[in-house]
Amino acid sequence: MKKLLLICLCLIMLASCGTKESFDGKDRPSSRGQLQVVDGQLCGADGNPVILRGISGYGVSVSERYITDETFHDLAHVMGVNVFRMAMYTYGMGSFGYCTGGDKEKLYKLMMDGVEYGQKNDMYVILDWHILSDNDPNKYIDDAKDFFDRASKDCKDRNNVIYEICNEPNHVDWETIKEYANTIIPIIRNNDPDSVIVVGTPDWSSRVDIAADDPLDYPNLLYALHFYSASHKQESRDNVQKAIDKKLPIFVTEYGVTASTGNFPYDLDEADLWIDFLETNGISHVMWSFSKVSESSAAIKASCLKASGFEYDDFSTSGQWLIDMIKNRSEK
Repeated sequence: MKKLLLICLCLIMLASCGTKESFDGKDRPSSRGQLQVVDGQLCGADGNPVILRGISGYGVSVSERYITDETFHDLAHVMGVNVFRMAMYTYGMGSFGYCTGGDKEKLYKLMMDGVEYGQKNDMYVILDWHILSDNDPNKYIDDAKDFFDRASKDCKDRNNVIYEICNEPNHVDWETIKEYANTIIPIIRNNDPDSVIVVGTPDWSSRVDIAADDPLDYPNLLYALHFYSASHKQESRDNVQKAIDKKLPIFVTEYGVTASTGNFPYDLDEADLWIDFLETNGISHVMWSFSKVSESSAAIKASCLKASGFEYDDFSTSGQWLIDMIKNRSEK
C-alpha cells in the first residue's frame, strides 16, 4: 500500500509540473534552425512556414532584472513564447537612450545576454533598434551603423537572431526609411549574410501597404506591422490585406490588446480578430510588453515582485490573454 501511495504521489507531482511547464517545442531554433523568407512567408531552414508567437521587453535600459536565464526559462516554459524582442531605446532622458547618454557597453552586453539566454531556452530573439521619439531613423544613423555592425559580427554564427533595424519611424516618408534601410541592411549582411531583417514602415509601423507599393530589393526581409486592438480595427486590417495581396512579407513585431497609448481600454474581442487574421495569413506576432510598468499593456501585475518563478496568477489581463492565446494556437 505504501508503495502504491508513493507511485500515486509521484504521478500527481509529474502532472502538476506538466501543467506549469507549458513548453511548446514547435517553431523553435532547435527544430526550425536559421529562419528565411520564402515567397512572402517566414520559414524555417527546411523551407516550411513558421509562426513565431512572443512578447517584447519594455526596454533594455529598464529591464535588467528580467534579462536572466531564469526569466527566459519562464518566458519559454510558463508563457510558452518562442520569440522574445529585446527593445533598445535609442532616445531618452538620462541613461534611458542608447544614443542620448546611456551606458552603451552595459546596454549592448544586456542585449547579447538576451541572445544567449534565448538560445539556451530555445527561443528566437529580436534585436530591436527602438527609435520612437527621435522619429527619423537617420537621426542617429552613425550609432545604428556601429551597433548593427558589432551585433551582426557577434551573432553571425547563431541561428536564433532577427534584426529589427527601426522600430516605429514617424513623421517621415517611406523614401526616408528606405534611405536608412539601404545603409543598414548591407552592413548586417556583410557580416551575417543569411540573416532575417525587419524594416519599420511609415506612421509608427502601421502602413505596410505603403511599403508594398515600393518594397526594398533584398532577400530575407520582413516589414514591421504594429497595432493596438482598441485603436486599430477593420480599416487597419484592410490596409494590411492590400500588402498581403502584393505578397509583402510581414512581421508584427509589436501589438497590444489595449489602446495605442498602451493603456485602457482593453479590447480582447478585437485582439482575437487580429490574431485570427494574422494566423490565417501565416504572420508572426509579438506582444508589448513583458514588464510591470503602469500601463494596462504590461503583462506582469504591478503587485508582482518576482523577477522569475512566474505563475499564471502573476500576470495581468494582457499577460494571461497572451498565455491562453499561445496555448490554444499551439495545440491546433
